[in-house]
Amino acid sequence: MAGVTTSTASANGIDIAYETHGDPSGEPLLLVMGLGAQLIAWPIELCDALVDRGFFVVRYDNRDTGLSTWFEDAADHDFMTTFLQASQGEPAAIPYKLTDMAADGMAVLDHLGIDSAHIVGASMGGMIAQTMAIEHPARVRTLTSIMSTTGEPEVGQPTAEAMAVLLRPAAKTRDEAIAASVEASRAIGSPDHFDPAMAEKRATEAYDRSFNPAGVARQLLAIVASGSRAEGLAQLDVPTIVIHGEVDPLVTPSGGERTAELVPGAELIILGGGGHDLPLPLLPQVVDAITSLAATIHA
Repeated sequence: MAGVTTSTASANGIDIAYETHGDPSGEPLLLVMGLGAQLIAWPIELCDALVDRGFFVVRYDNRDTGLSTWFEDAADHDFMTTFLQASQGEPAAIPYKLTDMAADGMAVLDHLGIDSAHIVGASMGGMIAQTMAIEHPARVRTLTSIMSTTGEPEVGQPTAEAMAVLLRPAAKTRDEAIAASVEASRAIGSPDHFDPAMAEKRATEAYDRSFNPAGVARQLLAIVASGSRAEGLAQLDVPTIVIHGEVDPLVTPSGGERTAELVPGAELIILGGGGHDLPLPLLPQVVDAITSLAATIHA
């Protein structure tokens, strides 16, 4: 992987692991991953394709994920009680929210000396990217929100089957974790493009790099405690595309549709047959969309 560097940024009281891909003189583009997913969840094929289009690509581990700082739960923490409190807007012991996670991404840009970048977020990463655009608009050249939603409870809710995948007990062994990840990929991914060998390879790489199921629970709390972004999205003045899989069961398409409806001038792109993943056959559409969006600010 020529042109790849790995390092750590220390900011906001934590360490944030990141990679850069390509020529630093290229158009800066920050990739923000989703719930419990490490930076390696962004397919290297996507990174390479974006570098080929002239982007300087940065991908990083969110807090509580991968090689970035992990948090700890309070001794008396009960996840379900806290989840219900947070989802109902009641005071709850939440270690961080999406605004903190958005600040982490800005800190990575600071560390690299980047004033502004194209921001691309997937799933929870799309929620974080939206928060970046709302709270740090001068630093967002364009916004690409992939398979994400607005935080409004009426839209983007998972199917019952997908929610069961999300809330299942954590695996206790390496083999269990890898098998569970493969089955989750099968359950929520693009049905026509599921590759069990590829899913197992990625699950193995992810487990061997880092395995932090408690972090997934805390990130889920951050999502529900952060509430709706509808008002902020409606006031955005940033070129935006919203990309969503046609059959996504984890963040159902109404989440993407509502996001595009709220953001002034946003374009909605529906990936035919797409689920809650980034399968290789659909990557060219994603790369083309990001590239076209970036070109609009130079037109």
